Amino acid sequence: MRYVPVVIVGGGPVGMVLAMNLAAFEVPVLLANIEPSSRWQPKGSTHNARTMEHYRRLGISGELRQLGLPQDHPTDVGYFTTLNGWELARIPMPSERKKMADVANAAVTDQIPEPLFRCNQMYVEARLFERIQTLPTIEPRYGWRCVEISDGEERTRVTIEDMESGEREDIECSYLAGCDGGHSMVRQHLGFSYSGEKPEEQSYGSGATISSHIRAPDLYRKVLRNPCWQYWTVNPNVRSNLVTLNGEGEFLFNTKLRSSDNEPDQQFIARMFHQSVGENVDLEFLAHWPWTAGQALVAEQFGEGRIALAGDAVHLFTPTGGFGMNTGVDDATNLGWKIAAMVDGWGGPNLLSSYNVERRPIAFRNTGMAKQFSRNVGNVPIVAELLDASPDGDRIRSELGEHLSTFAEEFASIGVQLGARYDGSPIIVSDGTAPPADDLFIYQPTACPGGRAPHLFFPDHSSLFDHLGTGFTLLHLHGEHNTDLMAGAAKSRGIPFKTLKIEQPEGRDLYACDLALIRPDQHVAWRGNGLPEDCGELLARVTGW
Repeated sequence: MRYVPVVIVGGGPVGMVLAMNLAAFEVPVLLANIEPSSRWQPKGSTHNARTMEHYRRLGISGELRQLGLPQDHPTDVGYFTTLNGWELARIPMPSERKKMADVANAAVTDQIPEPLFRCNQMYVEARLFERIQTLPTIEPRYGWRCVEISDGEERTRVTIEDMESGEREDIECSYLAGCDGGHSMVRQHLGFSYSGEKPEEQSYGSGATISSHIRAPDLYRKVLRNPCWQYWTVNPNVRSNLVTLNGEGEFLFNTKLRSSDNEPDQQFIARMFHQSVGENVDLEFLAHWPWTAGQALVAEQFGEGRIALAGDAVHLFTPTGGFGMNTGVDDATNLGWKIAAMVDGWGGPNLLSSYNVERRPIAFRNTGMAKQFSRNVGNVPIVAELLDASPDGDRIRSELGEHLSTFAEEFASIGVQLGARYDGSPIIVSDGTAPPADDLFIYQPTACPGGRAPHLFFPDHSSLFDHLGTGFTLLHLHGEHNTDLMAGAAKSRGIPFKTLKIEQPEGRDLYACDLALIRPDQHVAWRGNGLPEDCGELLARVTGW
C-alpha cells in the first residue's frame, strides 16, 4: 500500500491553499477532489486583506491581481430601485489600480500591504489549480473521490475512487485533512455535527436563493451609466443582487425565492432579472443553481487525532461580508505549518490540537458577523411608495438611501480581516498585557502575543512579510541581544528558524519590545525585551511540546 505523509480531501481553494502551505515545507501531499478540475462557477468575489497576505506569502498575490475585473473598473456598490431607475445610494470604493498606487505611496507603518481584492473566486481557483500542477510535492488527483477512511494507531488509510473508471486505490497517510465542503465525508467520518443559527425569515439574504451565471453585454450599452462592482435592486416587487465578473458583460445574479414561487427555471429567472433591470435586455444563461442563504453554522470540533477539518467542512456562512472562503484560507494557513511540523518531527503532541483551540472561536466570530450583516441587508423596510414619482416618493428614497449608505462596513470590516487573535492558545506565550478590544471595523496593530504580526515597510518599500522565514522568525528590533542562542536552540530541535534584524526605529515603537517571535502563519508567538532564560523551553512551548 502506498504511503503519502498527508492526504487532503477536497481541492477547492481551501484544500489547494493547504497543499501549497505544505509544499512550502516540502511535505508530500496527495490532493483528492471529486470534480475533474477547479469549479468554473461564480461564487464569492472578495479576497480580503489577510487572504491576500497569505497569497503573497505563497508567491501568487501579484499574478492573482491581474484576474477578473479590468484594473480601472470601479468596485463601488450601488443600490437602485431598478437598474434603469433611481439610484438610492452608492458606496464608493477604489479600482484595483488605485488601491495598488496607494500601497506604493503608503507610510512606513501602514498596515495593509495587500488591500482587499475584488475578483470572483472561480478565476482565482483556476489559477490556484494551475499553480498546484507545478509544485513537485503535490500530487493532484482531480476526478477522484474519497470513499472510505479507516483509522489506525499510527496511520490512517484512505480509499479513493476514480469517478470515471471506478478504479480504487488505498493510501496510507500520517495526517488527513478534510476540506471537502458542507457535506464533508471526512467530518461525517469523525461524527461531528454543526451547531449555530439557521436561516430566518427576512425579505432578502436568508432562505431559498437562486444564483445565475449570465451574459448580458447590453447592460453596459443600454442601462449601466455609472458602473459598479455590485448592484442591489431594492423595490417592493423584487430584491436582487448583481455582481460584475469580468467588466465585459458576465454577471452573477442572485435573487430570493418566495414560498409561492414555482421551481425556478430560466423563464422565471429571466423575469426576475428584467424586473431588477427595469427593462428587457438580451440575456444568455450560462448556469444557475439553488442554495440556502442565512446560515451561521460551526462544527462541534475542528479535528480529532491525526484528522483535521477546514473551510466549509467546519463552518457555513451566509455570504454577506465575504467572510466564508477567507476564513477557510486562514484555517488552511494555521493548519498547514502545524501538519508540516508534525510530519517533520519538530511539532509536539499538543500542536495539532491547538488548531481547534485557535480557529473555532474565529469561526464563531466571523459567522456571527456575517449573520448580522445579513440581517441588516435583509430587513430593510420597503414601502410601495418607494416607486412613486412624487415628493413623498423622493422623501422615502432619500431616507432609504441614507440608511443603505450605513452598510459600508459590510464591504470593509478591516477588524474582521486582520484582527483574528489566538488568546488562550496553549502555544501562545502571554506577556501579561491585554490585547485591544475586538473591534470588527477597526484594526489596531499590536504585538501582544496571539495576534497578527504588525506590518511595516522597509526603506526599499518591501514588506516585512516578504522577509519572514518559512518557519519561525525572531525579529530583533532593538538593543544588544545574543540571538544566536535562540537560533541554536531552534537548530537543535529541527525547527526552521530565521533571525531578522530591523534597524528602523518604527519597528521597536510598533512592537513595543526588543524581540518578537513570529510563527510561520505570521502571528506573534512571544515577545520580550530580552531572551528567555531557556530558549529551548520557549521553542518547545510554541511548537506544542
